[in-house]
This record gives sequence, C-alpha cells and structure tokens, in this order.
Amino acid sequence: MKNKKFIFVIIIILIILINTFTLSYAEQSTDSDNSSSSPSNSATDSQQSTENRNTFDVPEPDFTIYSDGAILIDATTGKVLAGKDFDKILYPASTTKILTAILAIENCSLDEQITASRSAVMSIPVGYSNAGIVEGETISVSDLLDMFLIHSANEIGFIFAEHISGSVSDFADLMNKKAVELGCTNTHFTNPSGIQDEDHYTTAHDLALIAKYCMQNETFRNIVSKTSCRVAPTNKYDQERYFKNTNSLLDSSNRYYYENAIGVKTGFTTQAKNCLIAASQKDGLELIAVILGAEATEEGLSGRYVDAINLLNYGNDNYQVSQFATANNVVQDIVVPNATKETENLQLIIKDSLSGLVSKTLDLQNLKYSVEINDNISAPITSGTVLGKITYNIDGILYSSDLIASHNVEESKILTIIFQIILAILALIIFAKLLSWIKNYNNKKFKKIHKNKHKKSKKYDDNSNSIYKFNI
Repeated sequence: MKNKKFIFVIIIILIILINTFTLSYAEQSTDSDNSSSSPSNSATDSQQSTENRNTFDVPEPDFTIYSDGAILIDATTGKVLAGKDFDKILYPASTTKILTAILAIENCSLDEQITASRSAVMSIPVGYSNAGIVEGETISVSDLLDMFLIHSANEIGFIFAEHISGSVSDFADLMNKKAVELGCTNTHFTNPSGIQDEDHYTTAHDLALIAKYCMQNETFRNIVSKTSCRVAPTNKYDQERYFKNTNSLLDSSNRYYYENAIGVKTGFTTQAKNCLIAASQKDGLELIAVILGAEATEEGLSGRYVDAINLLNYGNDNYQVSQFATANNVVQDIVVPNATKETENLQLIIKDSLSGLVSKTLDLQNLKYSVEINDNISAPITSGTVLGKITYNIDGILYSSDLIASHNVEESKILTIIFQIILAILALIIFAKLLSWIKNYNNKKFKKIHKNKHKKSKKYDDNSNSIYKFNI
C-alpha cells in the first residue's frame, strides 16, 4: 500500500512539472499586436495598439485642374495622392494603346515578325494617325511597338489584335479581361487603338492602374521614355522611317518639357478631347498622372500638359520616399523557454530595411507599428530564424518586414535531466516492486512445498503406526 502511495506522488509531481513547463511556454510565445515609435537600436519597452488607418481621404490640390477627370498616384503602391473626378467614365482615345502594347509584349517575342493584313491596315478611319503600313508588309514586334507607342500609329493595334487573338473582337475581350485583373471597375474596350466608340470607355483611376502595371515592365518603360524612334526598311518600304514622340513632356525644346518625365502616352479624339498619361521619377519617387478630357486653359495653354505638370509637381513637393525602419534594429526582447541561462534573453531584430511613400510633413521618429510574434517559440533557435513580423500602416498602405533572432539560443538540458531522473526513479520503483513480488512468490511457493511435505510425512507416520499397532 505504501509503494502505491509513493508511485502516485511521483506521478502527481511529473504532471505538475509538465504543466508548469507548458504554461511558461505559452506565456512566452503569445502573439503581440502592439504599436510604438520607430524602433531604435534598443528594444522598445512599451507598445500600444496601432490605429486602423486603412481609409485615406484624397487631399484637394491648391491649383485648378482643367480636365474632366484627373488623378495622381504613387507608381509603387498605387496610392491616390490627388485628383478630380477620377472615377468619372470618360473616353480614353489613344491612351488605350498602353494596354494593347503590354499584351503584345506578354504574348509575342520582340524579334517576332508579323505581316499586316488588309483588314488591319484598312480599319483606321480618316483623320487618325498611322505609320503608312501596307498590306503584306512584314515588321518586327519591336519596331511595331516603337511606332505604336511613340508615333501612336493606329493600324498597329489592329495588326497586334489579329496576330494575338485572331480578331479584333476577341482581342477586345482579352483587353477587358486584363483590365479586370488589374483592378479596373469602370472600363470597357472595344478596339485596340482607342478609335472612338460609345462603348469604349474608362476612368482616370482605372487607366492609372493599367499604367502602373505597364510601367513595371522594362521593355514598356524603355519604349515610352524614348523621344523618337527609327524603323528599319521592310519588304514593302525600302527606307528607314523616323518618328518623334507625341509626348511633349519628353521634348527638351518644347515649352511643356518636364525634366523628370519618363513617359507615357498621349491621346486625342474630338469626343475624348486631349488625354495624357504622364510619369515622372525623382529621388526614388515615381509618380503617374492621368488626364482625360482636357481642353485649353484661359491663357490658351494645353490643359493636359498644364494639369500633368501641376500634378507631378504637387506630388514631388508634398511626398517623398523615406526609410522608416532599419535592418538589424532591435524591436523587442523576449525570454525563450527551455533555453540556457546564457542564451535565453533574445532580441528580435528587423530583417530588412523598410522605405515607402510618406508625406514630407510626417514625423518619421514617431511612426506607429504593430508587432506579431510567432507561436511556440522555444530553444534551440539559430541566429536569423524568422520569429515574427513588424508592420507599419502609413495612410492605409502596409509595409512589413520579418523579425529575426539576433543570436543562437541553446537548449537547456535541465528539464531533460529532471525527466530522466523521474524515469529512473520510476524504473527503480518498478524494479523493486518486481523483486518484492518475486520474493513473495518464492516464499509462498516454498511454504506450500514445505507444507505439502509435512502433510505427506505425517500421513506416512500415521500409516506406520497403524500397521505397527496391528502387528502387535
């Protein structure tokens, strides 16, 4: 009975040790979702919850916008920085060509040769710009893209449409599908070049999303930033052709020249009026402005260029790309369960520096951030292991970096030793009980045998006496 009580006590102690370890483990690995100032080289001690700032009101610029719809966005995040009626449905004219061009880049090789059909070159109404391509003329995709985006040659859109999809209507379906994939919600295209059609429309915001996607492609970027292009002779044209870019922002001799301009595309029809997609890059900040339905200003200036320049200047004057988190900065200290005393205190550090678009008036030293720490953190841990994440929410845009271990954390052997001791004790108890049982068993067996012998001997003696008595 005493042995049973002893075993019961050992089991209870074992359960308490296991529960204590589990509780400590859970307390150390609980997720945190806190906020604090920008992390410095020392760990942040106190943190508060991040404010939810996913909604962001577009500020009104302090200048007149002459177009029917306009927008300025950050080309990296797509954040809207300024605008006017940017969700208003309007005609895009030749700015349509950027979507056709990116589809051609994604579906054709640049050295691929395409032969123009009669239907493609005859599809362009009188008064629309063209490159004079004739039926049966074979031209490389690279040269076609140059003439299409730089000179705005309309027949090339139809050449691409037939080559890629077999028909203009099927290619229009491809365009609309791509527009939806890019987040467009008020866009519908019926042709690849922007020929006027009541069912061919978009918004400044949708077009900015398309332009943002296009500018991520190096081939596209290189073409739209050119001031001119030269096209080699073909099987139908024995002379080199030269075309100047229709975008005056790129022309250093033009009054609308913009030093930081890097593209993108102009457009005009009587119904759409003057349209422009403009992009600039300065000090790491890339901006995209879309102008739809522009007319001349009161001074007789081009409304689309005035609007574009004003919007780009507004973006550069009020925003900048700044680093607000530095790699290897300490964010938080934690104590790692089941680690050695020498290594249990661990610093969580930022893996990668974070930079992004911020207002020039923003105090970078007091930016709020949230921290998430992984569940089930325990030794051993290798230096550089990802143990969490830090996230900044700046005007609804999230910037994140992993949090990693600052050093190796070695596993403590104490708990293992305790378990081994307990197991050894249990083994000894079981062994002792086994020996005791064997001993008792042998004693009982011995007594039984002895008793049987005694009975047998007694019986013999009784029988002998009875014979002896009989004989007498």
